[in-house]
Amino acid sequence: MSEFTFPDNFLWGTSTAGHQVEGQNLNSESWVLEHLPETIYAEPSGDACDHYHRYPEDIAMLADLGFNSYRFSIEWARIEPVEGEFSLAALDHYRRMLACCHENGISPMVTFHHFISPAWLMRDAGWLSSKTPDRYARYIEKASAHLGDLIGTACTFNEPNIAVVLSKMLPFSIQKTPFWNKAADAFGVAPDRLGLWQFAADPAMWDIIYQTHLKARDILHAGPGSYPVGLTLAMMDIHTAEGGESTAAQFRRELSDNYLERLTDDDFVGVQTYSRMVVGPDGLVHPPEGAEITQMHEEFYPEAIEGTVRYASSVAGVPVYVTENGLPMEDDSRRVEYFKRAVPGVARCMQDGIDVRGYFCWSLMDNFEWISGYGPKFGIVAVDRKTLKRTPKPSASVLGGIARANRVEW
Repeated sequence: MSEFTFPDNFLWGTSTAGHQVEGQNLNSESWVLEHLPETIYAEPSGDACDHYHRYPEDIAMLADLGFNSYRFSIEWARIEPVEGEFSLAALDHYRRMLACCHENGISPMVTFHHFISPAWLMRDAGWLSSKTPDRYARYIEKASAHLGDLIGTACTFNEPNIAVVLSKMLPFSIQKTPFWNKAADAFGVAPDRLGLWQFAADPAMWDIIYQTHLKARDILHAGPGSYPVGLTLAMMDIHTAEGGESTAAQFRRELSDNYLERLTDDDFVGVQTYSRMVVGPDGLVHPPEGAEITQMHEEFYPEAIEGTVRYASSVAGVPVYVTENGLPMEDDSRRVEYFKRAVPGVARCMQDGIDVRGYFCWSLMDNFEWISGYGPKFGIVAVDRKTLKRTPKPSASVLGGIARANRVEW
């Protein structure tokens, strides 16, 4: 039996994204995509979990479960629904959310962009436009001026590498579906100028996003408030099958190194991991026969987070937060098992001297999972789709108990 006690200031939390839980994000580009005739989305987001109105009970529940932090996103599409027109009501709403966190002893980690942009941005090439860095900086200036004094930690962006990761994992090319052309038509741009964050794997996007990140980081560092600033990356624990060494190395460069190597001046990197990726000489190798498969068609592999934390720390050389880690399965007993194996991996990293400062599971609630709709169940809290009633699962008590004790055994 081994055990590890975490530092007193270690953050234990859960993560959500505004569009996935708030509901009725009408001015976002995702709302447009979800309602296209040729959409690839299983269903529209609709009311989501109505977190926009129910956040006080959700944050209080989080604290009652034993967590001391909450990572959530604010929505650019709500704050700037029309270019150049900012909503004081939306900014005040997010300020009330931040205040609610503090009232419940919760340190807020704010993500300023979690996949979603205003629809108006897509009408001018979105994240492929050279105008986007300045437009985003203007939004950051408004939001940070209104909210900065209440922020505990800030993520400028969520997973700027996600489109590249999906291009390796999905069995089809989204750009070759009727959906892509319909989406381009909906925003009035050519298909090759459709700069959708989640789906456009154009190498030019990362350069634009990186320059935007630098602008945002400087603005946030200038205050009000004083807090660490970084971004999060989607990371797979890449394993090598026989003969796949050079291919696996190329995968690591494309999916991780190209991003991690440019974050050495950030205050931290957020690592977001769910499973491993096995790479052979010809590319991705499907999970071995008999492997337990999740609702997202990935292998049940809780040990992946230890591998990605070690890798991110070694390449970026900055502190690490685990900003997403979890399991999409109906059977919550498997989620309990997942946490019981994943959290010790983080502890072992820290025992070896790696600077890990927090662990956030995905997700607080069963929510809208993008093109998969409401099918995958990641939440440690169940949400009744008819009544939106919240019911904590056993995994909430298990992970919350670890958080409250600030210690793990294995």
